[in-house]
Amino acid sequence: MSAAIPITRLDQTASELRSFAGKCGDGAQVRRLLAIALVLDGRSRAEAAEQNGMDRQTLSDWVHRYNASGIEGLKSRLPPGATPLLSDAQKAELRELVVEGPDPEKDKIIRWRCADLQEVIARRFSVRVHESTVGKWLRRFRLTRLQPRPCHPKTDLAAQETFKKTSPAC
Repeated sequence: MSAAIPITRLDQTASELRSFAGKCGDGAQVRRLLAIALVLDGRSRAEAAEQNGMDRQTLSDWVHRYNASGIEGLKSRLPPGATPLLSDAQKAELRELVVEGPDPEKDKIIRWRCADLQEVIARRFSVRVHESTVGKWLRRFRLTRLQPRPCHPKTDLAAQETFKKTSPAC
């Protein structure tokens, strides 16, 4: 059995680590801070790891990160995730397209549906996405699924206004 890795960063005491853990919102970081505080108090590595729900080797790995980066090294790191399918400029273009609405003569539709936008995205940006992804993007754009009632191309707006003015209900 090899010797335990010493904690070389001694700029904070065990009580300071505990007080920081009390203010921290990340539960995993709190467990790591408390385990290191127990080790600084003189408890064994196995006991400190067991009390904080981790293996002794895991605690050793966290000691390495604490020695290298301090409290910041004990934060949970998020993986980078997948690369976005559309750039910010393409998303802005898509949003403008949705806000403007379709051209009934060119697009042959009177309102955008996710399936229609899916085809437009494939044509314009050469990206195939699922309909639900299009819906998520629309929600991120803060666009609602509710659509105004479509206006017929042969609607006489002047006649409608005249009707509103002469209608007994008004």
